[in-house]
Amino acid sequence: MSTSSVIEQIVIRNCKGTQEFDACVELQRDVWRFAEAELVPMHLFVVAEEIGGQVIGAFDGRELVGFVLALPGVHRHAQGTPRAYLHSHLLGVRESYRNTHVGGRLKLAQRQDAMDRGFDLVEWTFDPLEIKNAYFNIMKLGAIVRRYSVNHYGGSSSPLHRGLPTDRVIAEWWLKSNRVTNLLESGQPPVFQPIQQVNVPAQIYSWRKSESDLPKAAEIQSRNREELLRAFSQGLTVLGYDRDQELNGSYLLGHWPEEQL
Repeated sequence: MSTSSVIEQIVIRNCKGTQEFDACVELQRDVWRFAEAELVPMHLFVVAEEIGGQVIGAFDGRELVGFVLALPGVHRHAQGTPRAYLHSHLLGVRESYRNTHVGGRLKLAQRQDAMDRGFDLVEWTFDPLEIKNAYFNIMKLGAIVRRYSVNHYGGSSSPLHRGLPTDRVIAEWWLKSNRVTNLLESGQPPVFQPIQQVNVPAQIYSWRKSESDLPKAAEIQSRNREELLRAFSQGLTVLGYDRDQELNGSYLLGHWPEEQL
């Protein structure tokens, strides 16, 4: 079946009921291969729906092939003014359905639902060593990054992490910003003047899979952690992400003209 045929037959809608929430739990096992204790339980999906969060699924017929889970949160500024937002905790797509735009459709559905309910900000964390995710989040969705969390989740049983600290950066998706609106409408990323770049070599994927090369991955993680923390402390923001022909990645940092939060 062609990619276009797969896209056409997939329906994006809210998940309902314990059976579909159970399917979300099962899909976690397929995507992340977590130990049982690290799975987000079905009860939390129920809670998310009850308290104003999101459980949005991608369905091929009756089969769940992807989902996004978000919970409501509140930021408090120094002056004490609260800002409600959604924290997007999980986005998973079954391996056989990747590269069919399922992830992008889930995020766009998340954005529309959030705006319909008065939210203007969705946040999520992602591994700064993941070149594909970084490119998607920044260049396809228009998220910005200006916060770094060291070993955010502590230890992880997922083989995807290979025992490295679970460092994360926080993506801020300002849903109604000029940056996001213009990007989604035109498909053209915003033009800005990069002040600094932080590089991720394409070999990071193979290094993380090899026990003998894992120290190389750890060295890149440590170096990039220091560079990004320093840049963020100086008021710089990740506004772009570049990939060359060898698929090496580079975070591009500058000043965001739409200062919020």
